[in-house]
Amino acid sequence: MSVQEPPKGSDSFTNCFFFLSFFTRTKRLPHLKAAEKQCEPPQAEKPMDMDMDACKESRIEVGTGGNLKGRDDYYGNDGWVVALRKSVKMLHFGSWEEKEAAAKQIKRLAEEDLKRRKTMAELGVIPPLVAMVGSEVVARQRLAVGALIELANGSFTNKALMVEAGVLSRLPENVTVLEETSKQEFARLLLSISALANSKFSLTSARIIPLVLSILESCSSIETKESCLSTLHNLSSVLDNAGSLIATGVVDNLIKLSSEKELSEKALATLGNLVVTLPGRKALEHNATVPEGLIEIMTWEEKPKCQELSAYILMILAHQSSLQRQKMAKAGIVQVLLEVALLGSPLAQKRALKILQWFKNERQMRVGAHSGPQVGRILSVSSLSQRDVNEGKKLMKKIVKQSLYKNMETITRRANGAEDSSKLKALVISSSSKSLPY
Repeated sequence: MSVQEPPKGSDSFTNCFFFLSFFTRTKRLPHLKAAEKQCEPPQAEKPMDMDMDACKESRIEVGTGGNLKGRDDYYGNDGWVVALRKSVKMLHFGSWEEKEAAAKQIKRLAEEDLKRRKTMAELGVIPPLVAMVGSEVVARQRLAVGALIELANGSFTNKALMVEAGVLSRLPENVTVLEETSKQEFARLLLSISALANSKFSLTSARIIPLVLSILESCSSIETKESCLSTLHNLSSVLDNAGSLIATGVVDNLIKLSSEKELSEKALATLGNLVVTLPGRKALEHNATVPEGLIEIMTWEEKPKCQELSAYILMILAHQSSLQRQKMAKAGIVQVLLEVALLGSPLAQKRALKILQWFKNERQMRVGAHSGPQVGRILSVSSLSQRDVNEGKKLMKKIVKQSLYKNMETITRRANGAEDSSKLKALVISSSSKSLPY
C-alpha cells in the first residue's frame, strides 16, 4: 500500500493528524475485513472491498494547493471531503460544542452514500461518537446515536467497530425515564447492531436483551415496538441465545403482543424460533393463553402470514404431545383447522392438514382400543369392503359440502350484511364435488 503525502502547506498539527489517521485505519481493520469476508451481508447490503487500495472510487489523493479530490472524480464535487476532514478534526480534538456540531455534520454526510460511511469509519469517527453516547447531556447523546445509526446502515464493519468500541456498555442503564424519541433512536441502534448475531462476529446478547425489553415495555410507539421485536427476532435466530431470552420472561411478552394485529407477525416469528427449543416449548405450554390465543389468530383471514406462523407453533406444540392435542381439541381447534385447510394460504393449508391428520390418527387408535378383539390397531385397507369404502367417500363429500357451505355463507354474510344467502345455498348443493381435491 502506498503512503499518501499530507497536504502541502499544512502545519505540523495537521501533518500529525493525517499520519495518525492513516496508520490507525491500516492497523485496526484487518481482522474485521476477514470477518466481513466470512459473513455474507444481508441482501439489501452489497458486499464491498474495504481495502482502500483495491477500491479506486474511495481513494483520495492530494491535489495542487492541498485540495482533496477523488482520483476518478467519482463524487464529482469534493466539498464533502473538505467538510469531513474538518468534522473529523473537531470530533477528535474540539470542544464539546465542536464535537456536537461535528456529529451533526457526520450524520448528514453519512446519509448520502455507503462509500462515505466506510471512509468515515476508516478515519476513526466511530470511537469518539461511541464515547459521546455515554454523555449525561441528552442532546449530545442523541446526536451521537443518530450519527451511529447512519454509519451502521449497510456496513457490517461499521457495526462491528461500534461493538468493539464499547457502545453496548455506554448505553443508559434506565431507559424508562427517557423521552419517546430517545427510546425510538436507541431501539433503532440496537436493531442495527443485532444484525451481527447472524454473522461470525461474536456478539454478546446479555446486555442487549434487558435494554430491548425495557424499551418494549415502556414505549407506546408502534414503530419503536416493531424495532424491538425485530431485534429480538434477530437474536432468537441463534439457538445459543434462546436460553438467555427465555430466562427474561420474553415468551409471555411475545404472546401478549401477538394478539395485537400490528405487531403479531414479528412476535409470532420470534416465538417460532423459540418453540423449537425445549425451554421455549415448555414456556409456551405453561402460558395460560396457549393454545386459545394461537387458535384465535388462525381465524384472522386478513393476516395470512400470522395464520401460517400460528399454525407452525401449534404444530410444534401438538407434535408427540397428546396432552396438548387434548387442550387444543377442547378449545375448538378442529373447526378452525378445517376452515384454514379450505380457505387458508397454501402453507397454512399444509400445516392445518398435518395437525388434522394427527387428530385423525389419534381418534382411530382410541376407537380401535375399545372395539373388541383385533389383530392390530390399524385396519388394513384391503379388509374393507367396497360398500364401506363407498359409504366413507359419500360421508366425506357430505362433510366437505357442509363445511364449504358454512364458510361461503360466512363470507357472503360479511360482504353483504344480512342479505339472503338462499341462492348461494342452492348453488353449493347443486354443484358437483368433482372439482374438490378429495
